[in-house]
Amino acid sequence: MSRAGSQHPMPLAAVAEGAQPAGGVAKVRLVYFAWVREKVGCAAEEVVLPASIVTVADLVAWQRGRGEGFAEAFARPEVIRAAIDQTHVRGAAAIAGAREIAFFPPVTGG
Repeated sequence: MSRAGSQHPMPLAAVAEGAQPAGGVAKVRLVYFAWVREKVGCAAEEVVLPASIVTVADLVAWQRGRGEGFAEAFARPEVIRAAIDQTHVRGAAAIAGAREIAFFPPVTGG
């Protein structure tokens, strides 16, 4: 997985209206649930991702480099679950065109 490019999200103002980076995502809303939210310190945020991030797995790897809370929340990517636009997906899922990507721990119950 490539982690080339900026380790921090590009300010939204830096992207011309309607423009899209090469990865196909102009801006995306990232949503965090349960202990993932607690560790990263926010429930949601809008970011412009580096063009090198094309899959959920790429995004998870990038998240680990965003600071201590993110590193802790995404330290074990195998336990993180994701949804793109409210549809559960696996790490290999492409994020092009996504409006919202949510991250949450495994859900149990019955």
